[in-house]
Amino acid sequence: MIKTMIVDDEPLAVEILETYTRQITQLSLVASCNNAVEAHEKIILEKPDLVFLDIQMPQMSGISLVKSLEYPPMIIFTTAFPEFAVEGFELDAVDYLLKPISFERFLRAVGKVMSKNSQLTALNAEGSDPSREFIFVKSDKKLIKLSYEEILFIEGLKDYVILYTDQSRIVTLQTMKTLEEKLPESVFLRVHRSFIVNLNKIHSIHSDDIEMVVKDKVRQIPIGSNYAEKLHRIVNRKKL
Repeated sequence: MIKTMIVDDEPLAVEILETYTRQITQLSLVASCNNAVEAHEKIILEKPDLVFLDIQMPQMSGISLVKSLEYPPMIIFTTAFPEFAVEGFELDAVDYLLKPISFERFLRAVGKVMSKNSQLTALNAEGSDPSREFIFVKSDKKLIKLSYEEILFIEGLKDYVILYTDQSRIVTLQTMKTLEEKLPESVFLRVHRSFIVNLNKIHSIHSDDIEMVVKDKVRQIPIGSNYAEKLHRIVNRKKL
């Protein structure tokens, strides 16, 4: 999934881009902002992969926003003024869309993003299998090495989390958000405020819960309403 943000001070422009974005299953809309100052905070918080960014906005322009970011995401500039195109491309923008933006032109820009994203993924992966990687978890005054393949699911309890494997329950002082950011999205998915599951270990999915098998016993994991859409998009891509 490509985490996507929209930044534009025109409500109609935001609405159009939101409509277009929701028609592309590979794009996951995480936020829409109507000014660059708010967007700066959201980009740091949400860490989007892609931002559709208007150039002329009050307080701070889209170009100034990109220059203010230490590690900017992929950018597609959107504007009614073609004279900004050169400066936009100097910032390594993926594309530059002139308003009014047609869906066909939007698709072409997204195609460039997907191509670039695939190249980056292949470069970062270098043939490795994320499910074979591992983390060290601090528990009982020691560091326990866990491969991603061992972890069935994770349950959050306030400032603690429990990592479930076939052999044990490992309790560690950690937040769900921090752990979610450290684990690879290709293997782990947050499906509830209190649960992260290993996608490779799901036994079955019902309308409002997921069944995981732990020590030959079925454990039901609830699906939160805020997480259901992303789960179903992933399932639909794999569904026969």
